[in-house]
Amino acid sequence: MIKNLMRGLAPLALILSPLAAPSPALSANVVLLPDALAGLTEAAEDPDGYEETAFRHWNNGLDPADGCDTRSEVLLAEAVDAPRTGADCALTGGRWTSYYDGQSVTDPAALRVDHLVALQEAWESGASGWTAARRERYANDQGAAATLVAVTARSRQDKAGRDPAEWVPSDAGQYCRYVGEWVATKLRWGLSADKDEVEALKLFADGPCEETVVLRSTAPR
Repeated sequence: MIKNLMRGLAPLALILSPLAAPSPALSANVVLLPDALAGLTEAAEDPDGYEETAFRHWNNGLDPADGCDTRSEVLLAEAVDAPRTGADCALTGGRWTSYYDGQSVTDPAALRVDHLVALQEAWESGASGWTAARRERYANDQGAAATLVAVTARSRQDKAGRDPAEWVPSDAGQYCRYVGEWVATKLRWGLSADKDEVEALKLFADGPCEETVVLRSTAPR
């Protein structure tokens, strides 16, 4: 996969652009991708014991009084055209653009809310040592826009638990955003990255995504 990425990076430099420059108020919390990547801890992954049930989701979301769980709140937040909200936060109508493949979706049931750094990847990168409460906070994290994203079911299935050494979005225009948000999420939650993952990320950081801005944040304890 890394060799395939190397073949594709040169032409991507012509079509990818960095994120908009941050305001001065945010300057203390933003870095360019190469500097953000340098902050990652490299470590071998530990896959032992992973079960999806170790991460409780979806919970009552940011506003327990709105009747919407985390998944529905993310869909409402990411809608290009807002859906109608019925009893028990049932969503109908609306329109979304799937982050990973650029597809326009008008049926909320056809969308999946994906953990950009998958639950299994998080487990293998340090979450296995967390408390159950912290894993629940990770699985329902809306404190950073990158952690949870609305995408088509097909693209979520294609990505599964793979990291950027094995998978990047089919929409090439999203490569820099994806790797930047991947690194931001790992830093936010103090997750490590394995050797192949770091090497793949460096290909982007040293190439077309060199000026991609990464917003650094710290997850709640």
